[in-house]
Amino acid sequence: MLEIALIAFTTFFATIGPLDVAALFAALTVNASAREKRQMALKGSLIGGGILFFFALFGKAVLTSFGITLPALQASGGILLLLIAIDMVFARDSGSTTPTDEEQAEARGKKDVSVFPLATPLIAGPGAIGAAVLLVAEAKGDTVHTAIVIGVLVGMILLTFLLMLLATQVQKLLGVTGLHVISRVVGVLLAALAVQFIFNGIRDSGLLG
Repeated sequence: MLEIALIAFTTFFATIGPLDVAALFAALTVNASAREKRQMALKGSLIGGGILFFFALFGKAVLTSFGITLPALQASGGILLLLIAIDMVFARDSGSTTPTDEEQAEARGKKDVSVFPLATPLIAGPGAIGAAVLLVAEAKGDTVHTAIVIGVLVGMILLTFLLMLLATQVQKLLGVTGLHVISRVVGVLLAALAVQFIFNGIRDSGLLG
């Protein structure tokens, strides 16, 4: 159980990126009042979390309806997570976990950033959605396994929300270097998990006989 929780925590921490979300939230809400920031952080967390919960619970059924098998999901999800991990290790912005330059420019002109870009793509981006579907699919119907993954996801959304409320203090405490160090360490762990997902997909596909 501990191993499942650690894998889920590392994967969601890397794909949601609560520290990055908090830093970008602070930059996008410089002119907002404390009350407005709290409202946007709460609304964005609820919407982003809702999107991730939907895909965690029903994503596999949606994929099955398109004829996509679990091994294919494992392999493709592993590749996506590996690309994200590589960007994290080299401290590069990834379109899977952060908004593009064009999206950030659009967001700066908006007063309410709770839905875009906060809920999506910052919290519920392609990487996080793929991770939610993959981690629940890996449970293969095991209720306890699934509950642990969902529980970790809830915890990660709460952590992201709290960090947004403390965004300025977190930035001052860790600094750019501290954020990059944490990102690189998690990126290395995520890369190993991603490769394992790919191996599992290839093994379960029966391609190796």
